[in-house]
Amino acid sequence: MIKVVIVDDQTIVRAGFAALLDAQPDISVVGEAGDGREAVRLAESRRPDVVVMDIRMPGMDGIEATRRILAQPGTDGVRVLVLTTFDVDEYVYEALAVGASGFLLKDATADELVSAVRVVARGDSLLAPQVTGRLIREFTKQRRNRPQAPSELATLTARETEVLVLIAGGLSNAEIAARLVVSEHTVKTHVARVFTKLGLRDRAQAVMLAYESGVVVPGEGR
Repeated sequence: MIKVVIVDDQTIVRAGFAALLDAQPDISVVGEAGDGREAVRLAESRRPDVVVMDIRMPGMDGIEATRRILAQPGTDGVRVLVLTTFDVDEYVYEALAVGASGFLLKDATADELVSAVRVVARGDSLLAPQVTGRLIREFTKQRRNRPQAPSELATLTARETEVLVLIAGGLSNAEIAARLVVSEHTVKTHVARVFTKLGLRDRAQAVMLAYESGVVVPGEGR
């Protein structure tokens, strides 16, 4: 059973999400919060698998709540799925930077929300191709202080670097396998090695590192 906490300052939105998710045979809503502080408390006490997190809330916003939740030693394994709209793109970038596992548009369908929770719960990252590419390109262009490329990048093989670039392009393991003409098992091995060498938790962090370090240049076609 996937345990979920829903965080949104609008009561009717929380109720709608809770009813939808609780109706699934493999999902249980174990808590609801109307602000970031309550979200942090619930994440620590209820230990959910997934926190569905709104960004814009009074008091502590979703970005700070995400940062605090993922920094708590007692919330290992908790993953955050951020809800956003197109008009808060920069917040999405920051949410990924503090460790969110992905994001979903607030006008997503019911099936998309349920699927997103399942994807994040099983340890994958939700980086919708139709949104992610534009967001990352735009906001990596605007960041003034790009960090230097981590020295660990030099430890990647040519194929591992290629896999990192494809991950940053939003490709799934199956799509990477088809692109490189190798088995999906081989791709999984490469992805695991990339994550281990670079100290990455998931694909969201891989995308961030690829753009910020210059492995992928914003605006370039791939």
